[in-house]
Amino acid sequence: MTLPVGLSIIVGIALATLLVTVNDGTAIFHAIVTAGWGVLAVIAIHPFQTVLAGLGWRALMPPQTARIPGGEHFAVLRWIREAVNALLPVAQIGGELVGIRLLAQKGATLGASGAATAVDLTVEMITQLIFTLLGVGLLVVGPYDPMVARWIGGATALAIFVVLAFMLAQRKGLFRLLELLMVRMAEKPRWATLGDFSGLHEGVVALYRQPRQLAKAVGYHLISWLIGGVEVMVALRVVGISVDLEQGLLIESIGQAMRTVGFAIPGSLGVQEGGYMLVCGLVGIGPQSAIELSLLKRIREVAVGIPGLVIWQLMEGRHRNCVADQGAVAP
Repeated sequence: MTLPVGLSIIVGIALATLLVTVNDGTAIFHAIVTAGWGVLAVIAIHPFQTVLAGLGWRALMPPQTARIPGGEHFAVLRWIREAVNALLPVAQIGGELVGIRLLAQKGATLGASGAATAVDLTVEMITQLIFTLLGVGLLVVGPYDPMVARWIGGATALAIFVVLAFMLAQRKGLFRLLELLMVRMAEKPRWATLGDFSGLHEGVVALYRQPRQLAKAVGYHLISWLIGGVEVMVALRVVGISVDLEQGLLIESIGQAMRTVGFAIPGSLGVQEGGYMLVCGLVGIGPQSAIELSLLKRIREVAVGIPGLVIWQLMEGRHRNCVADQGAVAP
C-alpha cells in the first residue's frame, strides 16, 4: 500500500467516524442492530444488479473472440470486480485489472479482454451520468431547493464533459499508451501465460463501431442502476423510513454521483456518508437515517464482497495449478 493510499484511508475513516459520532452514533448503531433480517433483504437485491452489469460487460466482447464465457461467468467476474474495488485499497480501479486477468484465463486474449473492460467502464460511466440526470430532473420538477438542483446539475454537466473527453482520448490513442504499459506487464511471469495486450487500442476503437453491442451494454447497465433505487427504498424502510420509488431513485442517483466524486478514497469512505446526508436532506430525511442507509450499503458490500474475494483467490489458485500441471507434462 502506497503512502497516499494509506493517508486517504485514514482521512476517509476519520470523516466517516466523525459523521457517525456527531449524528448520535449510539442511535445509528441501535437502528442497524434492530434491523435484523431486514438487512438480508437489502443484500438480496444487489445480485440482480451484478448479473445485469456482467451481461453488459459480456455484450462488449469483440465478436471475433474465439472463446467468450457464458453470462454466468461474467456475473461472477463482475462480482469479483466489485469486491476488489469496494474492499481493497485500490482506489476503485484495481477490480478492472483483476477482471481482465481472470477473463483472459478463460481463453480470451488480453487485448480483447482489456478492450471490452475499458469500453464497459466507459459505458458504466455514461449510464451513471444518465441516471444522475434522471435524479437532477426529479429535483427540478419536485418541491426541492432549486439552488441545490442547479448546483448538482452544473456538477453533472462537468462530469459529462469529462466523460466525453475520456471517450475522445480513447479514440485518439489513449489506449496505445496503456497498451505499451500492459505489454511490459505481460512480460512478468504471472501474466506471461495469458498472452499479450497487443491490439488493445484497435479493439477499443472497433467496439465503438458496434452500435448494437453498445446499445445492449447501455440497456443492461441502465436497468442495473435503476434497481439501485429499489435497494434504497428497502434499506430505508428497514430503518423505519418510508419512501416511494421516485424518492429512492433520486437518492440513489445523486448519492452514487457523490460516491464517484470520492473515487480516490478506497470505498469512498466518508464521502458516501456525506453524499447521502446531502441528498436525503432534500427529501426530508434526517442525517441519522441517511448514515444508516449508507452503513446498510456498506454491510451489503462486506457481506457480498468477502465471498467474492475468496472466489477470486480460488480461481487464481486453480489457474496456477493448471499452469504447473502443463509445465510438468511439457517435454
